[in-house]
Amino acid sequence: MMERIRMSSPEIDESDVQAVVEVLRSGTLSLGTKIVAFEDAICQYLGVRHAVAVSSGTAALHLIVRSLGLGAGDEVLLPSFSFAASANVLLYERAKPVFCDIDRRTFNLDPASVERKITPRTKAILAVDVFGHPVDWDGLGEIATSHNLLLIDDSCEAFGAEYRGRKVGQFASAAAFSFYPNKPITTGEGGVIVTNDSEIARLTRCLRNQGRSEMGSWLQHERLGFNYRMNEMSAVLGLSQLQRIGSFLEARKRVAELYAERLRSVPWVQSPWVAEHVGMSWFVYVITLDEGIDRTAVVAALQERQIPVRCYFSPLHLQSYISRYTDCRAGDLPVTESVAERTLALPFHNRLSKAEVDEVVDALEDAVSRIYSKPRNHMVPNA
Repeated sequence: MMERIRMSSPEIDESDVQAVVEVLRSGTLSLGTKIVAFEDAICQYLGVRHAVAVSSGTAALHLIVRSLGLGAGDEVLLPSFSFAASANVLLYERAKPVFCDIDRRTFNLDPASVERKITPRTKAILAVDVFGHPVDWDGLGEIATSHNLLLIDDSCEAFGAEYRGRKVGQFASAAAFSFYPNKPITTGEGGVIVTNDSEIARLTRCLRNQGRSEMGSWLQHERLGFNYRMNEMSAVLGLSQLQRIGSFLEARKRVAELYAERLRSVPWVQSPWVAEHVGMSWFVYVITLDEGIDRTAVVAALQERQIPVRCYFSPLHLQSYISRYTDCRAGDLPVTESVAERTLALPFHNRLSKAEVDEVVDALEDAVSRIYSKPRNHMVPNA
């Protein structure tokens, strides 16, 4: 399908291009100073002691799991409403994912569901800041402390988000961020581990570089590791992008507000709900259709008008490859399954114009109106 309105788009300017060109001309394309500079800038921005740049958000999350010693027989509580990597990194280490239900407004882990799933084999909670909305860190922190559980933050979708005035990335043993092109800042491909724990930082630095110690010689390895390094071009692009993170987050907030204002008058559609005590880092803009609406038909109608949309997320516990690793079955997570059948991501990026937002919403309203009809008694969640 030809897309006249782009689903997502990174914001790259001439300063980004020049920064990458300078690295290319320098001849130092890996294991150079730009990675260190990027890590230092991440620490300063997020208010953490350590940052370890890696090749992807998945790599970041995997190294956190490995560095915490999670493995065979260990149960880790996490949402099924997430990207596959959240569970995959546990399976890499032969840990068992135990899926919990979500809050029907934020789509994040429901602390009550988490507490119900704890067993003597539970070792950790892997929380996901879904769509850039921070999880209930107070609630999950209390549970982790009272049951002596590790706490991991999969914040790959929430760079720059805040919880009660503090940047996300400070609330767990370690946090993982992603810089894929649809995220607030991009390094092309890339991610970072952030932590205040010196031992986690030391281990993940070693593991990202084939298990070499920082002080060891080139071909001496102290443990089994991975090739999860970030290259210098990605690092300098991230460093350049980070200088504009404030304007990026404001631009995405502006687009979200344009959508929210237009959708107030659209029946059968709920805008994203945002808690008062959080600062949202808008990753995607996901609406929720009322029950009974044929989402497949809505998607098809929008595609006819060259409006790209995406269904977010397909629950992990219902995906075939997961079934052999989990006891969770269809019907076990009612909120997750209901939400997953009704959510729809609309085009979203920094430079989406008001005219484009209007076109998307007009097409959405027309599509739903033609497909489904009921009294216009729409309720706005934030009202």
